[in-house]
Amino acid sequence: MATPPTPTAATPQPNPITIRLPSKYTPSTPATTTFTPPPLPFLHRTWSVTHSTLTMWRTARNVRITYGPLPPGSTAPPRARLSDTVEYEPLAGSAGRPKRVSGTDTTGTPGDTGAWDWRGRGWLFWVGSHWEVLGWGEWEDPATRVRERWVVTWFRETVFTEEGVDVYFERREGGSEGLVRAVLAELRRVARGCGRLERLLEGEMREVSVVLPWAER
Repeated sequence: MATPPTPTAATPQPNPITIRLPSKYTPSTPATTTFTPPPLPFLHRTWSVTHSTLTMWRTARNVRITYGPLPPGSTAPPRARLSDTVEYEPLAGSAGRPKRVSGTDTTGTPGDTGAWDWRGRGWLFWVGSHWEVLGWGEWEDPATRVRERWVVTWFRETVFTEEGVDVYFERREGGSEGLVRAVLAELRRVARGCGRLERLLEGEMREVSVVLPWAER
């Protein structure tokens, strides 16, 4: 009797990339995905911004955002909060100490960790903005078995910045080629037919320079 073949482990498949539209575009556009907001511990880390529609990052490198835990706000019911620190280095010349912008994020709705209101700290205490998580997750490269975390965010325009989209990854050097390609493709697919958002992604999305090692304060 023939010996049955030895079972082999299934080849791991990348986790599906799921991205939603910003709330600004959903009233007139049918929802295409079911979105689950990220748990707070997932956000609590430093992220490397590798792609952005913001023109200000075209003269910067090693842009990173660190979200840290804060006690809930004093409102009733309490709302989750994050410390929010953006650091970046000038693209031209020596890096020196990175520039820093600090603020506090508060959820717009209790329990919803997918939409946040930012308020600056220090001399920026009077500046506020709104941003949303469009997609997030872990992705495993089938070839290397390396697991990577990624996030896509959208932010409303302010008096200082235009409306925009950022893509960032947990690894300092950014995401692997397959993951970056999958995230950008899904982002453009979801935005198709959404006017301003589609034009923004097609015309303004650029890579953000990453030159390791990062300069540290």
